[in-house]
This record gives sequence, structure tokens and C-alpha cells, in this order.
Amino acid sequence: MQKTKIIFERMRGLPVSRQAVEIVERKGLGHPDYIIDAACEASSVALSKYYIEKFGRILHHNLDKGLLVGGKATPRLGGGTVDEPIYILIAGRATLYVNACGERHDVPIGEIVRGAVKNFIKNNFRFLDPDKHVVIDYKIRQGSEDLINVVESESEVPLANDTSFGVGFAPFTPLENLVLETERMINSPKFKTIVKESGEDCKVMGVRMKDEVVLTVADGIVSHLTPDLDHYVSVKEEIAERVSNLAAKLMENFSVDVYVNTADKIVEGDSENSSIYLTVTGTSAERGDDGNTGRGNRASGLITPNRQMSLEATAGKNSISHVGKIYNVVAFKIADRIYKETGAFEEIYVRLLSQIGRRIDQPLSISIQYIPSRPINSTIKYEVSEILLSELRNITKITELVLEGKVTLF
Repeated sequence: MQKTKIIFERMRGLPVSRQAVEIVERKGLGHPDYIIDAACEASSVALSKYYIEKFGRILHHNLDKGLLVGGKATPRLGGGTVDEPIYILIAGRATLYVNACGERHDVPIGEIVRGAVKNFIKNNFRFLDPDKHVVIDYKIRQGSEDLINVVESESEVPLANDTSFGVGFAPFTPLENLVLETERMINSPKFKTIVKESGEDCKVMGVRMKDEVVLTVADGIVSHLTPDLDHYVSVKEEIAERVSNLAAKLMENFSVDVYVNTADKIVEGDSENSSIYLTVTGTSAERGDDGNTGRGNRASGLITPNRQMSLEATAGKNSISHVGKIYNVVAFKIADRIYKETGAFEEIYVRLLSQIGRRIDQPLSISIQYIPSRPINSTIKYEVSEILLSELRNITKITELVLEGKVTLF
């Protein structure tokens, strides 16, 4: 087996936080792309736990091809109806049966998938009813023998079931932190208690132009909690004020302008001729938008065009051998530790490349790219290597963290 290569490379240019223009996006909990990512991941986790309970190990599966087709709804101030349901399709490959002791055990894949998706919706949405407002479907076939043999090999450490790469970086810029924390605040239980009209479908787009920041928030205001146009306007103003207060704490040295639901066309005192962002269920998936696995947030929890990043869909991939998931998680863990523990870098990127059939703790290539904050000598490089190798030695622990929901995937 070819030895893993660790290559250090100093980057030229400015770190992202000092570039003239920076763009950051987060698609929040109720965004259709987030919903379908979460539905695929919930299905994978539920299936993994079933495999462990029945067979003692996670068997081959990848449920990372999901589609959400928006429904049809008629929101109106003070009420509204859902006229056609949202359609969610989970597609992929899985071990659908196991032959043991001369008997065939069929995996109840439909029951597992539907139950997992319904539980996700019940646990995260106040007004989206998985029984009334959503149709959950699946198209999952048995995996190919060659990939099953790779995933379920008797190797001491799991073998990669794909040739792929993961990318992680550190630290987050002030704008990245602001965008992430803005969505988390808006979708927190505390915020929903205070501004109950705020829907779960919250998308945050931030742009920094030198020291000026513009934050655009799209929030699907819940129609039956919003009796009239004046109330809608007051909800928008409260959301903007609370986001501005958060921005003042996180970006003290920047001017920040916050805008909410900028597509609105409000005619004062005339709700019939006004166009506003209302939802019956709290998500635009009820009528305005569709979703596709892998189109949303990356493993940072953000979409960051100024950064290096993998386009792998982490959601739904198995957590034992699919490096499209595992390496993205591990790369961020490594980058974060290197930044915090060495104190030698202004910005750092970690890129891990796998090779199908190769042990996941032995990447084919490891790239460490950096902008230093002080001279980088052999001692620091050795410290970086030790951090990296310690994370790779413990890479199988990622499976447990994924099943417990303790890592960011999207």
C-alpha cells in the first residue's frame, strides 16, 4: 500500500477575512434543501441503528439522493390552507436483506425511512404536519456486490467505498460566524417564543464589502399568526432589530445593514395589493420552492464561495466507509485543532484524498495549505503532523458522533 503523503504549502494572498469582498450563505432549518438533507441523514442514521441492533454492525448503504417537490398552499393574513402536500423522495442503495443461519431476514426499509423522516419533521416544525402535509416515498435498491464487499470487509479499519476528498478550514471569519449564528438564533426555541410568527424557513445571505456588511434574511412568516399587514411589518422590524443587535456584538468594527424579506411589495393599508412572504406551515416547500440533497450547506454549516470546499453531499452517506462524509468532518476537526493548538496560522486548509479500497485512516494524499501568523519551522510542522495523525488514528469514532448527532454535516 502506498504511503500517505503529507504536503505543506504556504498560500499566497490575503486570508478571506481581509479580502475586499466576502460572500457567505446559510440555508436554515426549514429551507427545502435543508429539509431534504436532513431527511436523507435521518434515514441513514435510523437504518444504521437498525443494522446495529439486528446484525451487530452497520451494513452497506448510501441514501444520499433525495428530492423534495414543493406542494401547493394558499397562505393569507390570519389563516391559509395547504392544498397539495409536499413530496419527499429518498433514493439510494442499501442492504435490503441478510441471509443468516439458513434464513432470509428482510429489512423493513420503507418503515424505517418513513418513520425517520416523520420524526425529523415532528421534532423540528411547529406547523408542518408530516401526516397531513407531506408524502414520504422511497426508491432504494440493493447495492452492487463489489461495493458491498468493500464496505463490509473484515479489515481492521473500514475501507473507503469511494475515491473522493474532504476539505476543512479554520478559523471562521467574523462574517461566517455572523451568518451561522443569525440563522441559529432565528430558529432557536427562545426566538420562536418571542417572535412566534417567524417561520422555520430562514435563509441568511451575508456580503462584506471591505468594512461594510449587508445581511439579507428571508423568513417565511407564518400566516395564521399574522392577522394584518401592520402586524406583518412589525414582525419584519423585530426580526431585523434582533439580528442587528447580534451583529453589533459579533462584528463591532463593521457597519452592518440588515434587510428582511426584500422581495415584499407593501402598499400601506392595502393588503390585497401587497405582496408579502407568508407561509402556512413555516416553509416555502409548501408552494414556493423545491429541494435537492447536496445543494445546501457544506460540512461547515455554510456555503462559502471564498473558500475551498468539497461538493460532496454529506447527508445520507454511511458513516463507516463513505469518505465523502467522513473526510469532510475530519478535515474540519483537524483544521480547528491545528489553528487553536499551534497558534501559528492566520488561516489553514486541510484536504484529504481517499482511494477506493484503501483504509480510511490512510488517505492517499494529505494537503496542508496555510497563511502563517509567524514563521513556520520544523517543530510546528511536526506538531501539525501529530494532530493530523491522532485524528486519523481515531477516525472510526466519527461513526458514533454522526449517529449521536454531535457533528455538523450541513
